Amino acid sequence: MTTLPESLIEIREHNGPDYKPLVDYQAWRVALMNYTADLTPDKINRMQKHTETDEVFVLMTGRCILFIGEGMEAVTKVHAVDMEPYKLYNVKRGVWHSHTFSEDARVLIVENCDTVDANSPFVPLSESQCAEVVELTNKLWN
Repeated sequence: MTTLPESLIEIREHNGPDYKPLVDYQAWRVALMNYTADLTPDKINRMQKHTETDEVFVLMTGRCILFIGEGMEAVTKVHAVDMEPYKLYNVKRGVWHSHTFSEDARVLIVENCDTVDANSPFVPLSESQCAEVVELTNKLWN
């Protein structure tokens, strides 16, 4: 097979754990996120939001639950969405979120290139909210 120069096409993959940006172009970024042991339901103890951008998730393989938190400064209510393959899930700017993955999960992420720690704060979940994340996962996956 002939290898094409990167000036024509970039081919990227990510087979390891966790999140990895693969393509940045002007104002947007495409990344993949795979199973990571620190996002099992019993270890989720915080949520993140992005203050500058929406974030799009697409489940490619496996299973993923997207946890959505209501509230401005803190999470006041936790929701769980059992993602379906190839559907777009657009988490709106300023919405708290987290996720858990099956070990074979692969999730495509599209976000702004300038999505960084400085505009992506975390907020801790209460002990009862952590228990709720586990309970919601058990309801959806068992």
